[in-house]
Amino acid sequence: MHITDAIRERLFALSDSSYADFQSRLMPGIDRSRIIGVRTPDLRRLAKELRRTDGADAFLDDLPHAFYDEYNLHGFIISEIKDYSEAAARVDALLPYVDNWATCDLLSPKAFFKHRDQLETDVLRWLASDHPFTIRFGLEMIQTHFLDKDFDVKWLDRAAAVRSGEYYVNMMQAWFFTTALTKQWDSALPYIVQNRLDVWAHNKAIQKAAESRCISNGRKAYLKTLKRKE
Repeated sequence: MHITDAIRERLFALSDSSYADFQSRLMPGIDRSRIIGVRTPDLRRLAKELRRTDGADAFLDDLPHAFYDEYNLHGFIISEIKDYSEAAARVDALLPYVDNWATCDLLSPKAFFKHRDQLETDVLRWLASDHPFTIRFGLEMIQTHFLDKDFDVKWLDRAAAVRSGEYYVNMMQAWFFTTALTKQWDSALPYIVQNRLDVWAHNKAIQKAAESRCISNGRKAYLKTLKRKE
């Protein structure tokens, strides 16, 4: 039996049909028949177990997968990889197959946290992609790794420069600037004041900021005055 078949059997043993139905409602673009319904804690535990086995690489090499849950397990296994070059190569191999926000957003390799210089180069590649979920991943990596320690305003420039007709890219850009407003208010605010984003992302960032518990009421009130007409 191929390792993927063995892993698929384990995933189906962990399946929960009601959870699969719930996930399907969150991702209308994914056919319900592709969702097994394995909960995230179970996927994480299985990923940690598999990463220590010889079969992990064979599973990661076996693309494309048939099921949404297999892609999520794939992402969690990559997230366990501690070598930067290996993790980045596995990310590059996976991203062209990612077709939903959930798989994209769970992908967060541990190796990236200690190799910011290398990550910077790769982020620029991902932002320049024509694949929407690769761009979304690039924006998410900036949000995760470059808005706190050694913050540089250049990352706001790079995120603001993204232009896409894809909903999931624009939503991530809005989330990015909401997070930037919570963490780097003085640097991020000019991007809203100066209308550096397209109208939809601009207004969505203001909306999400107004819902945030990390931004004061006074700042929320000011942001609302900056909303633009569609």
